[in-house]
Amino acid sequence: MTVLNAKDIYQDLHQIPEVGFQEFKTSAYLADALEKIGYKVTRNVGGTGVIGEIKGSEPGPVLMLRADMDALPFVINGEHRNIHACGHDAHCSMVLAAASELYGKIKRGTLRILFQQGEEVLNGALSVIKAGAIEDVDIMLGLHIRPIQDIPYGTLSPAVKHASSTFAKIVVKGQNCHGSRPHLGVNAIEAAVAIITSVAAIKINPNVAWSCKPTIIRGGGVATNIIPDIAEVTFDIRSQTNEDMTLLLDKVRCVAENVAAAYGASAEVILPDSIIPAATLDEELTAEAAECIKEVVGEDKLAPELNNPGGEDFHYYAKTYPKLKAAYIGVGVGAEPGLHDPNMHFNTDGLQNGVDFLVKMTLKKLG
Repeated sequence: MTVLNAKDIYQDLHQIPEVGFQEFKTSAYLADALEKIGYKVTRNVGGTGVIGEIKGSEPGPVLMLRADMDALPFVINGEHRNIHACGHDAHCSMVLAAASELYGKIKRGTLRILFQQGEEVLNGALSVIKAGAIEDVDIMLGLHIRPIQDIPYGTLSPAVKHASSTFAKIVVKGQNCHGSRPHLGVNAIEAAVAIITSVAAIKINPNVAWSCKPTIIRGGGVATNIIPDIAEVTFDIRSQTNEDMTLLLDKVRCVAENVAAAYGASAEVILPDSIIPAATLDEELTAEAAECIKEVVGEDKLAPELNNPGGEDFHYYAKTYPKLKAAYIGVGVGAEPGLHDPNMHFNTDGLQNGVDFLVKMTLKKLG
């Protein structure tokens, strides 16, 4: 059996960037590779997802290695381009290389490989869950390359603790009238601005990282002399815990409705169907991951746990199935200038550390 090299896989995948739920070439490449290794493969899981499976001869847990597949869309000099600017091609490369090395070594339980679609659109994990592919999984390991601002090249972090994130669109309705008779109307823009100011005064526990930032405001535009009757404000909202996200959204709703009412207007707070959950990583598994990192790269290359204000749909899995033990590893590859930058680049030599970690951690559970 041939053991695949992560750098070679990366060179292939980097040439075929595809956005969420359109990863047709990517998923075919990965599924074909898994089948060639010897895995039982299920294609089109929840869309374009791919699952490979091998079983040991003895009873044991179901352990899943998960990698996201999708690239990001950009418009550069008027040209629409897909670019792997978040390293998902690197994640697939590490997981596929690990899968090739693990084949024939699983003695206990079941190893599943998940190549997940649509992480950047933040509902790929939900589609996999709806497909029923996670119900019997006991342990899940995920990983993500880290920019140089997070951890040094060659190090591994045992936990990347993403925040809960969402957006809230607030629709403010007032009463239009002529600009010369403002007392006959209710200026929705004025009420919207007051909501922005009041949201900025919200306070929750300062020991918890959180933010609530206005990112879009729209209103008026019918004519320069018409008091507008409608305005919209969108907030980007993040919290390090799911509990504080609930509290924060309650406060935003309270502020919006009451401030609008004080101006004689009304406000409707519109949220997405689902809110990206904060990380709920298993402490015991994270501690095991830290020890495994020491064995793979040495104690001096064990990076600290990372609190990350970004969102990651990986955390839907443990939130949906509380029995599932999840760990999420940061791989220091010196990515610059930063994730989601179209010029993002990194040292691909660092991918092997991620492969070695996945192999060793999996064999500790299933070998």
